[in-house]
Amino acid sequence: MAIAGRFHIAVAASAVRGVVLGLAWLSCVARCSSTPAPHFSGDFLPLRGRFLANTAPSTPSTPTTPGTKVFDITTYGAKSDGKKINTQAFMKAWVEACHSGGPAKVVFPPGKFLTGPLVYAGPCDAPMTVEIQGTVLATTDITEYSSPVWILFESITGLNLIGNGTFDGQGQETWMYNDCRDNPSCIMPPTSLKFNKVTNGLMEGISSLNSKGFHIFLVLSHHLRVNNLNIIAPDQSPNTDGIHISQTDNVTITSSIIGTGDDCVSIGHGSVNVTVSNIKCGPGHGISVGSLGKYKDEKDVSGIFVSNCTLKNTTFGVRIKTWADSPPSQATGIHFQDIVLDSVKSPIIIDQFYGSKKNKKPSKVKISDVSYKNIRGTTISVVPVSLQCSSAVPCDGITLEDIDLAFIGSDRKKALVGNSCLNAKFKATGKQNPPACA
Repeated sequence: MAIAGRFHIAVAASAVRGVVLGLAWLSCVARCSSTPAPHFSGDFLPLRGRFLANTAPSTPSTPTTPGTKVFDITTYGAKSDGKKINTQAFMKAWVEACHSGGPAKVVFPPGKFLTGPLVYAGPCDAPMTVEIQGTVLATTDITEYSSPVWILFESITGLNLIGNGTFDGQGQETWMYNDCRDNPSCIMPPTSLKFNKVTNGLMEGISSLNSKGFHIFLVLSHHLRVNNLNIIAPDQSPNTDGIHISQTDNVTITSSIIGTGDDCVSIGHGSVNVTVSNIKCGPGHGISVGSLGKYKDEKDVSGIFVSNCTLKNTTFGVRIKTWADSPPSQATGIHFQDIVLDSVKSPIIIDQFYGSKKNKKPSKVKISDVSYKNIRGTTISVVPVSLQCSSAVPCDGITLEDIDLAFIGSDRKKALVGNSCLNAKFKATGKQNPPACA
């Protein structure tokens, strides 16, 4: 995940038609296509049915609270032709449901429904459910997004986002204009789904396809469950993190397939008590804690548990990354266990020199109490384990137990295979292949 400030758009500006409807700024845009981006190489997509059949229901079934009122978006004028912009109809359904006096469900029936930026805001009178049965399509004119989010759920206590439908960000129409990899002052393109200030939330069963920026962003929230998702974008799509977490506590992410152009799961500052398990990741940049330390006053990270995950053809495996010359903070209590790696480039990484091509000052993010247990599989890297810690605040309490990473790169590089450690206080036990740092 690249963190940035400005996103330069090399397109002609178009007229923006705004509609203010109670809780949101709404945009309208011209026709667009729902065709998936070509050449998608999602390694785990064919496995979805078999993998999820043993872990979660294919069609989520959230118990309906007695007396729940149902609000079908089509009764508010939404059309499922993939052409009409339905933002106003979506908002009308939400506002009535949110203030209906009791538990309510907004239903998106089968069909293709096009919408611009959308804000579903609370507080509501009672818990809310949004059920996606069809496909929700994002408009494609990037100049009409006044903030970097497509669909925002905000200030809600008790939220279920469920269904077997799809959110299609149609990012293939805008990725070409994203220069964030080369421009540190860019603005990130819109996240497809964002939970902001949500308490007691569930996201289950849905698919997210071809986001413009992040697929899912969880921020300033508490007690969230994310289960049985399918997140898809091509391996070259920029900044399409699968799930990004920041300033959020008590999160469980499980039983999902994620293939993107960036981190499958990225855990940012202020994340506390986060569990990630049974994830199939690939393509992408693996599962990351960070990047941390780019901004002042970042909050500490603690209580991160990643287990029973499989990563295939990813750039990285399990990684912790902090910026050079960072303000002080801490990342502690981070545990990776029972991870299978298949042809992963860089399996185990601590990188405290992230983004330091020009800045050589050490990071001040203190990393401690980190364990890697039963990490096994294959790699194409001659440095399977790289612990590059800060000289200002060396890593301590690092444990490596039963690490078995077979090199499958070219024969001429086999003699170069070995681990690398700098400013890291660690203990290695059990099998170590290749041998641990001396």
